Amino acid sequence: MRRFVQRSPRLWRTNNWCASSSVRNMSTTTSTVLYALTVAPTSARPGPEDALQKSHHAKSGFRNPWDSFRDVGPKNAAQMFRRRFNGKGNIPDTTGPTVPVQKPEFLPSRDTPNLRATWLGHACYYVEFPSGLRVLFDPVFEERCGPFNTLGPKRFTKAPCQVKDIPVIDAVVISHNHYDHLSYKTVTEVAKRHPNCHFFVPLGNKPWFASAGIHSVTELDWWDENDITMSPSEGKGVEVEAVGEAASIAADIKARISCLPCQHVSARGPFDKYQTLWSSWAIESGGKKLYFAGDTGYKRVNELPDGEDYDDPKHNFPVCPAFKQVGEFRGPFDLGLIPIGAYAPRFIWSAAHAHPHDSVNIFQDTKCKQALGMHWGTWVLTEEDVLEPPEQLKIALKKHDIPEKGVFDILNIGESREF
Repeated sequence: MRRFVQRSPRLWRTNNWCASSSVRNMSTTTSTVLYALTVAPTSARPGPEDALQKSHHAKSGFRNPWDSFRDVGPKNAAQMFRRRFNGKGNIPDTTGPTVPVQKPEFLPSRDTPNLRATWLGHACYYVEFPSGLRVLFDPVFEERCGPFNTLGPKRFTKAPCQVKDIPVIDAVVISHNHYDHLSYKTVTEVAKRHPNCHFFVPLGNKPWFASAGIHSVTELDWWDENDITMSPSEGKGVEVEAVGEAASIAADIKARISCLPCQHVSARGPFDKYQTLWSSWAIESGGKKLYFAGDTGYKRVNELPDGEDYDDPKHNFPVCPAFKQVGEFRGPFDLGLIPIGAYAPRFIWSAAHAHPHDSVNIFQDTKCKQALGMHWGTWVLTEEDVLEPPEQLKIALKKHDIPEKGVFDILNIGESREF
């Protein structure tokens, strides 16, 4: 068991927030609450039989142990280059307007009856749990996603805010170490501005964080779980000074975090491929359950003639079984954060990235009640037009007899939704 002290400095001072105090008709306080944060392994819950076999562990590093995967790497980039050279490849037009960007409005206190998710671009979400827990997923706020923040694709939509604008961050959850999901500059700034924030990462990533000077890190394997407890250090149920009609009560904040499988790869350079694990995640807190799918493929498809339906059952392409296992053993979830972009051409990227038709299957397999899309609208990574993923999602939802709105939705960058 590891013990840390969590300080939430001036948690409810609205002048330090992106949000205006008029957004919510809630009482605000100006007192500081000290929390003691404990991270401890939980007693094992049931899981699939193959979880005990650790079949995703390789002699050196990790692997995807399913027929639904094929290797993804430099050959894919070479295919993309050849397509562009011979005129077959699409070059997405990033001329604005594209995805609307708005200023985030974060809650003016830890008090909220609902689960609240704010999309901050690409795969980054800030989630406010009814318990008071505040979690940031896959944060990258730089202009470019690449080494030294100078190489790699450049944003075609602006970041809606910066780390300094986020009022409190109790935990950061990382899906894998690709540059569009793990940024040195961003995580070191989070650690500097929120020195008691705790980081949760898949196996093998802890040394990288240590080299960055970040030591409040827990790394987990697929199906591992930890319990998080944040208790007021000055005693339970501490009432703090209130400004308004009601006082806020500092009480225990509890959560359970689960590291879960998905289908992807890892690397930050040419010589570390598959050396660290990739994962999806689940968090239960305040009576709500969230699933974060991370970055993932769903099935491996072959190249088909133009006009052929990749999702026609006659093709019988192999599907990753992990998502039904997640739904069976950890679902249902109140909300799923599910990738919908970076998929074209599909026969090149299907093993690593989800097409919206795959996204709807992931949504159903994992038993999410509602979902929000991510992993699109920020950087051009593949060939689909920048506004195509939401349109393809509508088609996929209709195919599955799911309403186009109110079940699996798309937000503007910076927009929040409650569940």
